[in-house]
Amino acid sequence: MTRTYTFPGVAIITGAGGTGIGAAVAKSFASAGCDRIAITDLNPTSLNQTEQAIRESYPQTKLLVRAGNVADEQFVESFISEAVTVFGRLDYAVNCAGILGQSLRSTDTSTEAFDQINNVNYRGCWLCSRAELRQMIKQESLPSHDPDRVPQRGAVVNIASQLGIVGRPNGPAYCSSKAAIIAMTRSDAIDYSKDDIRVNCVCPGVIETPMTTHNEEVRERLRPAVDIAPMKRMGRPEEVADTVLFLCSTFASFIQGHALVVDGGYIIN
Repeated sequence: MTRTYTFPGVAIITGAGGTGIGAAVAKSFASAGCDRIAITDLNPTSLNQTEQAIRESYPQTKLLVRAGNVADEQFVESFISEAVTVFGRLDYAVNCAGILGQSLRSTDTSTEAFDQINNVNYRGCWLCSRAELRQMIKQESLPSHDPDRVPQRGAVVNIASQLGIVGRPNGPAYCSSKAAIIAMTRSDAIDYSKDDIRVNCVCPGVIETPMTTHNEEVRERLRPAVDIAPMKRMGRPEEVADTVLFLCSTFASFIQGHALVVDGGYIIN
């Protein structure tokens, strides 16, 4: 029997604006036939770009689009609640929102800079995941299109980083924020297995997005990581999106609490 990805439920993606990982994930869900998708991003202009791209290529997709800050608890709760009100449930949650921050040693990093990175990367991911899990545990499992697979009540994928596993110079705030996401993912995977909810994370390497290419200082900062990786290139957002869809699908029905590295081999070198 030939098996393909099928997504009969509702997807929600944060950090979905522009041409980054979140936007690629949202477009990939639409291309795979998921016809109810809620997206958010801090930047309404870039979020509109994703919305228009999906509407033009996949007009059958029903979209909920709301700009907002994932570090704002009130916004997160209202966004998830609205998505459930509009679409009835929540089956696939992908938390992509994140920032890079400055390249500084700890002794040169201000408390404000540390808080800014962690408020978005860790707190924001935790707020979103918590709200998503609260909904998932209240709903019935989504019937599986594949009779050989156990139905799931929901799948959460958090976007961490290869730098949550290995360190780099001048990156303690960023690295720790991503390591926290990995630890949170593993703990939630343990807690919600009994509810038939799978929680995993993806750890991208250097991916060619506006965040990694917007100025020369950032490109220079990341060039050594590209050179170290055996594949010696930046990844594409679509390559991360492929991994995310796999983890949300029934193909990954026995994968739980995993940090799946997508980095061109960086951490093995």
